[in-house]
Amino acid sequence: MSACLPEDIELIEKHEEILRRRAELLEPMESRREQLKVMKRKQVEVCEAARARNTTLLQDLQKIEDRLRGRPLPRPDLLALETRYWASVEESIPAWENFLLGKGPHPTDGPEQPPRRPKQKPSTAKDRGLPPRPRPRTAR
Repeated sequence: MSACLPEDIELIEKHEEILRRRAELLEPMESRREQLKVMKRKQVEVCEAARARNTTLLQDLQKIEDRLRGRPLPRPDLLALETRYWASVEESIPAWENFLLGKGPHPTDGPEQPPRRPKQKPSTAKDRGLPPRPRPRTAR
C-alpha cells in the first residue's frame, strides 16, 4: 500500500497544477478588488465634499431669499416708471429686430433723413498743414 499507483500520481499532479493556476488567477483579481475599494473610497469622499458644498450653497441661497423677502417693495412711482419702460421696450422690438439681425436700416433713419455718411479716412500731416514727422534714426 505504500506504493502509489500511477493514476494517483497523475491526479496529484493535476491537483497541484489546478491550485497553481487558481493562485495565478486570484492574484490579479485581488489587486483589482483593492483598486476598486480605493476608487470607491475616493468617490465617497468626493460625494461627501459635494454634498457639504451643496448644503452650504443652499443655506446661502436661503439667507439671500430671506433678506429679499424682508426688503420693502420699491416706491409705487418707480414701479410704474419701470413698468412703462419695459412696455416701451416691448413695443419697439419689432422696429429694431431687422436692424439688429443685420437685415434692415437703423430704425431712426427715416425717409426724410439723409443716409449716414461713411467715416472719414484719417488725414495726413500734409492735409492739416503740419510739418512732417521726423524719421526714426538708424543704429550706428
